[in-house]
Amino acid sequence: MKRFFRGFTILWVVWRYGLHDMVLSSFNHPWLKGITRVLRLGRKWTEPRGQRLREALEQLGPIFVKFGQVLSTRRDLLPPDIAEELSLLQDRVPSFDSRIAVQTIERAFRKPLAEVFVSFDEKPIASASIAQVHFATIRTREGTLRDVAVKVLRPGMLPVIDSDLALMRTMAELVERFSADGKRLKPRQVVAEFDTYLHDELDLMREASNAAQLRRNMEGLDLVLIPEVFWDFCHQEVMVMERMNGVPINQVDTLRAAGVDIPKLARDGVTIFFTQVFRDGFFHADMHPGNIQVSLEPESFGRYISLDFGIVGTLTEFDKEYLAQNFTAFFRRDYKRVAELHIESGWVPADTRVDELEAAIRAVCEPYFDRPLKEISLGMVLMRLFQTSRRFQVEIQPQLVLLQKTLLNIEGLGRQLDPDLDLWSTAKPFLEKWMLDQMGPQRLWRELKSQAPRYAKLLPDMPRLVHQYLARNGNGADNDQMLKELLVQQKLTNKLLQIIICGGIGFVLGLVVLQLLIRIRLF
Repeated sequence: MKRFFRGFTILWVVWRYGLHDMVLSSFNHPWLKGITRVLRLGRKWTEPRGQRLREALEQLGPIFVKFGQVLSTRRDLLPPDIAEELSLLQDRVPSFDSRIAVQTIERAFRKPLAEVFVSFDEKPIASASIAQVHFATIRTREGTLRDVAVKVLRPGMLPVIDSDLALMRTMAELVERFSADGKRLKPRQVVAEFDTYLHDELDLMREASNAAQLRRNMEGLDLVLIPEVFWDFCHQEVMVMERMNGVPINQVDTLRAAGVDIPKLARDGVTIFFTQVFRDGFFHADMHPGNIQVSLEPESFGRYISLDFGIVGTLTEFDKEYLAQNFTAFFRRDYKRVAELHIESGWVPADTRVDELEAAIRAVCEPYFDRPLKEISLGMVLMRLFQTSRRFQVEIQPQLVLLQKTLLNIEGLGRQLDPDLDLWSTAKPFLEKWMLDQMGPQRLWRELKSQAPRYAKLLPDMPRLVHQYLARNGNGADNDQMLKELLVQQKLTNKLLQIIICGGIGFVLGLVVLQLLIRIRLF
């Protein structure tokens, strides 16, 4: 019955905001088109469809708000107007009763609140769709007092999430079955992706581990502060981290009045992002203004403060190599190679014509190369590429969609701080070093070092293995003949080894020359 009433509520909100007209109009079944015309009688909407969709999701509650946020990252699937509107969704939801937060903490640690914290502010400082945050004070193992932020999960989220996800799956199946764009939009895949995000965010231990990894990666950069996690006070439903004091990044006037160098702040944001992506392959993937602050403390003045680590992106070595080849081809304006890379990776159907895909990519990218660098929007290039990808049924990988979405956030934030921000020039040192690492002698040396332990273990065993082999096959003339054959093979191996060494030296020297040419031609 609960699911029935929830489904009825969803249908009522869909009708109220006219979402049925948006959904059913894409269906090609005559009887569904007839229903659309009946429901449309006497109704007229003055608000844009993206605004109506956003307001409907806000009306349906926190889970649908979070779904809209995740959906806004799939710009390869959505029309631009809807994607832009959904990106405005914020986690500004009412807080839950503080007594419930206290009960959650006491249940997690199996002791009264007063034995967990020295002090605890029951008034929440922030509230989101999944959790809310309280300020508190703890006593560490060393006996020192530390001010902390306590993140507590909303109660009863799992059954609500599972119920709403079941309804979303049903709606996704209907859209995929009856909509003309159903197969391309892959609604079931989108819901499955949302399912993964939500259940990951319900485990605060996972978020705490993300924060710890980013903090470790960013040590020594001196551009960003990541709160310390206090593991003795962490649980799946409770996360305790260092309390950070900063000004939200979108309060530009306040930051400027405090003396912060705004253009430098914009460049530092780009530096942080590219460092996380290209050096570490592990990046904060939810960098909207609500999660980014700036420190005004004397010892860390002007440095970024990152918060909320529920969503992070990762890149494998394969992803990095693929991106490196794409960047190289783009900088050379070798659009044919870009098209070939898409086909080789399986992102487009194997029967796609290379020349057609090449022409489409050229039409997107070529107009930008003749402009001054500061007038080039990398985010806009990616947006147009994603729009082109729908024509060729390109399957965008989730990890790269997160990268694209975060890059759009960074570029938008940077240009808000400094309209003259030159994203490409700021990123140039990282792209240059990254491509040298991926394609140059550093990559060869890194691979040799990674394989060295394996061969170091095998070489000492070689004489014993040869002896065992000879002993197993008898003695006498047979052994003499086998020994002669082994000597012949050993000589051939030595010659081959010499050839490999000489060829390797020549290869490394060739790579060095190639990298010098790349530096000159590309940058």
